[in-house]
Amino acid sequence: MHTEGTFAFESVEDARATYDAVGPAAQTVVREVAKAMAFDREEYDERVTGDVVETARDALFASLLEVHIGSRSEFEDWCETYNGEVTRVGHEAVDHVVWHVGPDDEAVAATFQNEKAAAVATLRRQAFGRLYRDLV
Repeated sequence: MHTEGTFAFESVEDARATYDAVGPAAQTVVREVAKAMAFDREEYDERVTGDVVETARDALFASLLEVHIGSRSEFEDWCETYNGEVTRVGHEAVDHVVWHVGPDDEAVAATFQNEKAAAVATLRRQAFGRLYRDLV
């Protein structure tokens, strides 16, 4: 088993503070991408809306969530010691699991066979949607 990512939260307040903290980075990323796409001032003002920046913030936050990656047996061992609720997606007949532990004793997990990077990306989007969207 190994871990990838940066953000793991003990509390909802920690998650909210981190979400707020990535806001300026998301704004900078959007501005620099628009500059690389040669947006002039008028096009920037027309196309770069608050929703665009919020989407960038959501994606940045989700992409940095800490995830654990392991075999099915490692995941099952972890589950035996975890006292919270785990939402599982995927098929039970595959060999690997990726999971994220959120605040409030909730976790999400997704199974995968070969495509670890795709599973990690999917799990992070699932974690954001299921655990954080309503909190932040």
